[in-house]
Amino acid sequence: MQAPSSFSELLAIASDTAHRLEEAAGRRGEEEGVLSLALPLAALDPLELLPHLVGDGDSDGFRFLWDGAPGLCLAAQGRCNSLELSGPRRFELAQRFSSLSLSRLAAAPHHCPPLARPRVLLAFAFFDSPLQQGTGAAGVQAVLPRWQLSRQGRHCWLRLQRNLGGGITARSLAEELWERAQQLERAAASGEPMASPAEGARIAHGSSWHQGYRAALEKALELVESGELSKLVLAVRQQLQLDRPLEPLSLLRHLRRSQSGSCRFLWQQSAAEALLGASPERLLTVRQGQLRCDALAGTAPLGEAAAELLHSQKDRHEHELVVETITAVLQRLGLEPRRPRHPRLARHGSLVHLHTPITASLAEHQPLALAEALHPTPAVAGLPRREAMAWLRSLEPFERGYYAAPIGWIDSEGDIDLRVAIRSGILRGQQLELTAGAGLVRGSRPERELQEVALKLGVLQQQLNLPASVRLS
Repeated sequence: MQAPSSFSELLAIASDTAHRLEEAAGRRGEEEGVLSLALPLAALDPLELLPHLVGDGDSDGFRFLWDGAPGLCLAAQGRCNSLELSGPRRFELAQRFSSLSLSRLAAAPHHCPPLARPRVLLAFAFFDSPLQQGTGAAGVQAVLPRWQLSRQGRHCWLRLQRNLGGGITARSLAEELWERAQQLERAAASGEPMASPAEGARIAHGSSWHQGYRAALEKALELVESGELSKLVLAVRQQLQLDRPLEPLSLLRHLRRSQSGSCRFLWQQSAAEALLGASPERLLTVRQGQLRCDALAGTAPLGEAAAELLHSQKDRHEHELVVETITAVLQRLGLEPRRPRHPRLARHGSLVHLHTPITASLAEHQPLALAEALHPTPAVAGLPRREAMAWLRSLEPFERGYYAAPIGWIDSEGDIDLRVAIRSGILRGQQLELTAGAGLVRGSRPERELQEVALKLGVLQQQLNLPASVRLS
């Protein structure tokens, strides 16, 4: 069946799909389920049109952006179904929620390209539970969104998902989707720029992080030099006070220009707080049963130092620990990983990293079971993993929350994309919280690690287009 080209065709598809949904729910002895309708649109920019996905009467403040342009760009708004929990079974329960939510959708049977498939959006915390119950980020949040606007190349689709019943009918959904599609195309055609209250914002004050980090750094170096740990990735957190409130999408526009090789993302539960960033690191991607992971460790600024990365014994050792660990995890799960013999240099903005892609056939494994086995890699935690994570809880005087944790999506065909939430920050009005870390191995020098963390924090501020009105320490 072809995609609908008129409202009458859309209404006929919606009515037929809702009827099939009602029959299936009756056989299972369930209430009416979720109807999912999609329309092809002109080539629109989901980043620019995310504010227009919010409709009259929408009270749900959830927003999501996945900006892999020139690959997939996906904007989503509102919750149709959602899950939020903490604990050691979070990956398993997130997989179950995703599979059930997507399998029970009643979607129209017309041809739907991969970019338009329904998706469950996922944001994990670094640890499975916060240190204190009721504080920090939940172990996992999973959202089947109400609205989903996706684009890849010149193709663009809008999808609406609602629970039927309580006055929500096939006709009302078809009308809502048709009207919103027209509104989005009018908004794009108007050429009016989106309001950008972040333009011209400056950093008014920044917290000092050197002194506290140096003390933790000395202890961490003792652990790796003694052989108790092979590696530890110790992070710092810097609080920035800005001279005016920031709009997350304005920051993401800057990241699109400055971090074109990374995947930009936004996870916003309410107007009060937003996670945003541009991740250069893939935890895992699955496309048509083929798995890919990225080993990304070893960092230098552009220039002469970047060329020296490939010949740096410390950086090559740190990088190989990550490659060997990812490969060993996949082998223990019965997969046959493939990797190039030598790493290559990958540029992301003004930083360069050692990068080794690792691929394998997925076989019968559940994608989120693989994510659980891989997270956290030694690129963001350390080795041995359990001991390193215990030391991170002890040495870092803050909750990692979303930092260095998986974020992404899984679709109705089992394809998945999870990135590692580094190069990221938490925005709360005029406050921006940035986190960065450095990998410590035997032979690491304190001053070099301090410089690497300062470099990462400074580069992120620069990429967000946030000049400082005071000197930051």
